[in-house]
Amino acid sequence: MKGRTIVLDHLGNAEAAALLVDGKLEDLLIDGDAPRPGTVYRAIADRPVKGQGGMFLKTPDGPAFLRQVKGLAPGQALLVQVSGYAERGKAIPVTQKLLFKSRYAIVTPDAPGLNISRAIKDEAERDRLLELAHEAAGETAHGLILRSSCAGAEGEDIAEDITAMLRLADTVLGDEDTGMETLTEGDGPHVLAWRDWTAPAEVVTDPGGFEELGVLDEIDAARGTEVPLGNGASFFVEPTRALVAVDVNTGSDASLAAGLKANLACARNLPRALRVRGLGGQITLDLAPMPKKDRRAFESALRQALRGEDIETALVGWTPLGHFELQRKRTRQPLAETAP
Repeated sequence: MKGRTIVLDHLGNAEAAALLVDGKLEDLLIDGDAPRPGTVYRAIADRPVKGQGGMFLKTPDGPAFLRQVKGLAPGQALLVQVSGYAERGKAIPVTQKLLFKSRYAIVTPDAPGLNISRAIKDEAERDRLLELAHEAAGETAHGLILRSSCAGAEGEDIAEDITAMLRLADTVLGDEDTGMETLTEGDGPHVLAWRDWTAPAEVVTDPGGFEELGVLDEIDAARGTEVPLGNGASFFVEPTRALVAVDVNTGSDASLAAGLKANLACARNLPRALRVRGLGGQITLDLAPMPKKDRRAFESALRQALRGEDIETALVGWTPLGHFELQRKRTRQPLAETAP
């Protein structure tokens, strides 16, 4: 199977979406029991956390935690948005910086101004989009970002998207009730696939598409820990309670360059391995032995591999033991916690 294919199906009773590139699972979205990122609550401040500058909140889905709080008193109502998935037993992570995101437009109430994705380079196209945005957004006080998917899209579709997101933002922000409530749900896997996988692709919506196109086999492989790199090399991705450990092995290759080759291959394949497993948080890489002079090449390869990622990932750096650390936002429920 060549090219890009988006498969919308279910995994057990859970809604799921898979992106295949040349028949290989490139991305995977599975609905879970936890509140979806993007959900907006009218929450109630509960109790501050001394020394951390944070506040626990009450929401309809359980306790939430808001960082960097100032001037918020217990019992006060406020609007917050789920920013990621919580670890089991921990509070829902939320933010006061609301975003209303769709396929073409992102409305940013806390950041006024009109911005167009820097990925759109053509000046004529940028001028067209700027004119469309001014016509659709009018005199709104909200900020607006036009995404890279706007390039070449129909003006009517973009305008409808902008209008819908502005209307949603006005509805949520204009709510004057004070009780605890869920104001809007985050998008599920099928809508997220439409929203974020915007490159041309065949879309399969027939029931049983996962089985017919081999997605179930790919998911079974992703539930394992080993990721083959070819020529006997591989790396293992093993989530623990504290962090995600990645161990790189050269296999039977005993050449002087074996360590660097395996580490570069790991850098190219690591983003996909983390995506399909839904892993985030602290990630520690125990790399194959290589000279210190080759560290820069590894960092460059990893940075290049992460360049097209929507999931925020910070390259933290090297530890005294020679491990490399990443910090990755938890925007997905881990595959290991979903139904088989």
